[in-house]
Parts: sequence; C-alpha cells; structure tokens
Amino acid sequence: MPNSSNKFHGHNVAAFSFSSRRSAIFLVLSAFLLSIATFLFFRPFQGNRCLNSNPRSVKVVWEHSTAAGTHDLPNRHKVMGFVGIQTGFGSVRRRESLRKTWFPSDQQGLQRLEESTGLAFRFVIGRTSDNSKMSALRNEVAEYDDFILLDIQEEYSKLPYKTLAFFKAAYALFEADFYVKADDDIYLRPDRLSLLLAKERSHTQTYIGCMKKGPVFTDPKLKWYEPLSHLLGKEYFFHAYGPIYALSADVVSSLVVLRNDSYVSGT
Repeated sequence: MPNSSNKFHGHNVAAFSFSSRRSAIFLVLSAFLLSIATFLFFRPFQGNRCLNSNPRSVKVVWEHSTAAGTHDLPNRHKVMGFVGIQTGFGSVRRRESLRKTWFPSDQQGLQRLEESTGLAFRFVIGRTSDNSKMSALRNEVAEYDDFILLDIQEEYSKLPYKTLAFFKAAYALFEADFYVKADDDIYLRPDRLSLLLAKERSHTQTYIGCMKKGPVFTDPKLKWYEPLSHLLGKEYFFHAYGPIYALSADVVSSLVVLRNDSYVSGT
C-alpha cells in the first residue's frame, strides 16, 4: 500500500510539473508575440526621420508687445550661413523639385550638406486659415522635417512682414555670419554660395545680392502695371533684387531690435 501510494503521488507531481512547464512556455511565447505586434502596429510614424535624431523643423511665435533684443537668446546653432527658402502653400511642386535636385530630402543629407558647406537650409512658410492646407503642411513637416514655421499670415501682400519675421527667427535660432533669403524657384549651388560667403570683407555690415532698375509699366492691361507710376516716373530707382540675397549678422541684428509690432500689426 505505501508503495502504490508513493507511485500515485509521484505520477501526479510529474504530470503537474509537465503541465506547468507547458503553460509557462505558452505564456512566454504569447507575451513575446504580443510585444512584437505592439511594436509593429502601434509605433508612431517616423517618415524619413532617424529614430534617434532631433527634429529640425520649428515653429516660431513672437510676442506682440515686446521688442526682440539681441540678448537672452537660447543656445543658437553655429553655422557660417543660414539659408531660408521662402515658400508658400501653393508651392508644393516647387519644393518637390528642389528636393529632387539640390535640396536634400532627408536629415542625413541636410547634415552632410551643412558639414561640407557650413550652410544650414530650411523652407520658411507662414500660416493660413485653410484647414486642409494646414493639414497638408503638417504632413509634409512630419515627412521631411525641414521647415521654419512662422506665426504670420501667408499672403503675397504681406511678404515684407514675412521677410522681417524670417530674419528675426533665423537670428534667434542660428548664430551665423550671414543670413540668406532665397525664393523657392531658385536652383542653388550650395558649394559656390559657401565660397562666396567665406570671403574676407573689410567691413561687417554687408549686403550681397543683385541691384537692378527697370521701366515702370503704365499700361493697366499689363501684368506688372504700377498704379503709382505717376509718382515714380518712367524708370524704377536702383534697388536691391529680391529673389536671393545675403545679409551679414551685423545687419540682421539691427533688424532684430525692431519692435515686433512693426510687422505683427499687419497679420
């Protein structure tokens, strides 16, 4: 009787141990498969961005009632030059064209270009009340991460305000020798721009760009008709050409100290 009793209990213990091991293995495998499924299906979308890289796009908002000074700025990223490509909501195709040519379409490419030329590049755009356009912009920012977003209305009539806001934002974010404003229909040679900006100059307050003048269009049927032609005469005065130009840090610092109300009031 004692022997049969021992065999009985031994048999049940063995069966219980085998069942426990099988259950434990099943639970471990289930947890492992669940963790893989969670990683694959619930991780956030990263687009072309490196998982361990810092975002490059930034939104800049200026206080309306204060003047932006040159002090108390955060740690600014040091480069020889910062290039802001001015773009708009109707220029998606232009940005695509630039990303397929000279403007890198990924963070690694932007970083390599910055290291080889000393220049940092971003698209610069304002805001709009059109929700669908803002949604499309957010998707583009998430995919490429190469924007400076200005808190200013994106309108053709307010481009001077946008330009001033750009220089203020660029100065706050980057410590550069030069700040370059360029339109999104410019096909640039970054290597040549780098060589141009690296040249020694005898003074620190510098403008680099084209100067032009031309006839004033007085015919209302023409695209560039000038309503104030009677004040201007037959020819425009000699002036700076807008599609691309560079300002030295000393010049931009003089713009930064202007009161924000001087351009925010136009938004």
